[in-house]
Amino acid sequence: MGAVVSHASAAAPPPPQGYAQHPPPFGDAAAAAAPPSAHEAAAEEVDYMDLPCPVPYEEIQREAFMSLKPDTFEGLRFDFTKGLNPFFGLSHSVSMGSMELPSQGAEVIKVPTSNYEFGANFMDPKMMLIGRVSHDGRLTARVKCDLLENLCLKVNAQLTNEPHYSQGMFSFDYKGKDFRSQFQLGNNAFYGGNYIQSVTKNLSLGTEAFWLGQQRKSGVGFVARYDTKKMVATGQIATTGLVSLSYVQKVSEKVSLASDFMYNHMAKDVTASFGYDYMLRQCRLRGKIDTNGVVSALLEERLVTGVNFVLSAELDHWKKDYKFGFGMVLGE
Repeated sequence: MGAVVSHASAAAPPPPQGYAQHPPPFGDAAAAAAPPSAHEAAAEEVDYMDLPCPVPYEEIQREAFMSLKPDTFEGLRFDFTKGLNPFFGLSHSVSMGSMELPSQGAEVIKVPTSNYEFGANFMDPKMMLIGRVSHDGRLTARVKCDLLENLCLKVNAQLTNEPHYSQGMFSFDYKGKDFRSQFQLGNNAFYGGNYIQSVTKNLSLGTEAFWLGQQRKSGVGFVARYDTKKMVATGQIATTGLVSLSYVQKVSEKVSLASDFMYNHMAKDVTASFGYDYMLRQCRLRGKIDTNGVVSALLEERLVTGVNFVLSAELDHWKKDYKFGFGMVLGE
């Protein structure tokens, strides 16, 4: 107490580690030595009251699916869509190709087949109705209706002439500020639910559970998704024996690379694949290659406004199964 130390006799403090190798600029010496302010320290902390809403549970791998699940086909396909007004439109789809039949050996057996579908769409800001009916009597319907501001009803149904092949599913989706939840009810006494929550601005965690009463089966799963402006990584594990990992790297606004890894403990099956998604001014090219020896690619070329040309190819070297297709898409 009361001691006085002169500046001349005080020893100079030792320089901070790394100072001699990388001295700060002349004008930033004071700023480098000053401790971070309270405002800067608070900015680095996570504000749990202001987190973004995560993507829906069933869409956590949507970026990877765009590259790794191209809609390849075999033969000829022609799609025509006509909008009658801003809310209602009609569509026609014709396809000619082949259908694989189950066989005992590794040989692939195909028979020629053709299909025609007529569709009708109704689009409204609060309701969406999509219906498709094929020449063999198969009916597919999708309904999406906003019951409340944050509550949505979804219905997916498929009706066929064959017994025990018709399916139906009702889903109630609730969208919160930083979470999403869903309850599902389907035929065959199916009950399911899922919940996904944003933990940070980039990380979201979720869980799901289901019960299939007719087969007396149940399962629980957990997912994690980490996304930034440059990459998206997801992980999924379930008590059914499924382990799924995916990673998407956004090289630029037009180029994305994706990879995934899937392990099925029950079937003792392991599959890994690598894919790409390349968008040019007039076309989009997607493709993948996996550890089963399957190479696929899908090219969508816009010839003029409202006219798209599609090329599809899938090569399965192990089964010696090669599929090629081309098609035209008319309408927006």
